[in-house]
Amino acid sequence: MAGRMMAALAALWISSFAAPALAQDEHTSGADFERGEGNDDFYCGERRLGQWFYCSKPKPRLQNAPDTPPPERSAVERLAAVTRELDELKARAILDPSEENVIAYVRFQREQLDRASTFSDTWQRALWQKPELDYTLQRPVSSVGKRAWLDNRRADRDGVLANLSQRYGLFYFYAQSCGACDIFSPILRSVADSHHITVMAVSMDGGPSREFPGYVVDAGQRARMGVGGNETPALVLFDTLTKRTIPVGYGILSAEEIMDRIFALTNTKVGSDY
Repeated sequence: MAGRMMAALAALWISSFAAPALAQDEHTSGADFERGEGNDDFYCGERRLGQWFYCSKPKPRLQNAPDTPPPERSAVERLAAVTRELDELKARAILDPSEENVIAYVRFQREQLDRASTFSDTWQRALWQKPELDYTLQRPVSSVGKRAWLDNRRADRDGVLANLSQRYGLFYFYAQSCGACDIFSPILRSVADSHHITVMAVSMDGGPSREFPGYVVDAGQRARMGVGGNETPALVLFDTLTKRTIPVGYGILSAEEIMDRIFALTNTKVGSDY
């Protein structure tokens, strides 16, 4: 009797461990669990006690990432989209000129015209209130303002030309065989006389000049001044203070062009006139 009792207890003891292991095999798989770190090889490996003794822990289930709103489009992208839509509606109205397509195009085009008008009006109002942004204060466009600006400009220019010889020398390179020089020489002479400018005429071919009888023949002066080529007529300023050569222009120039260029080159900063 005692022997049978011991055998029954032993069977119960064995079945209590076999049932969980069987349940693990039937209801779980290796894909749902991952081996823990530091597991005991005897209990978790040979005995296959599984999750009951925390040999394997369930893998965390992946959760769907929350939906993120699309990034907001930039102003450039939005404007490009408007242009594409306008082109699409126009093409659709031309290829299929139904009343519906034409009305859709005209309506959308009117919306963009209204938007452009609002921008233009806001631009103008901003300039009225911010004088530092209004370029017309520097270069007037109205007839009255432009006339006053030109009068002041000419007065400043005449003052600069009257004192030009105090710092600058004006060199005129010509040739007797140059037909353009025959036209340009009298123009340059009139500007020099009216503003008391001394001109040094340099003959490139040795021929005389009726307008500038005190000419000299080129003996390397042009090359030493850094004026390349042999083009005539050529008008060049020489700054005696900085020892710098400043070409005024080549070819035939009007009297106004001569005076404006000399004034700009000697008395204005680059970019200040535009």
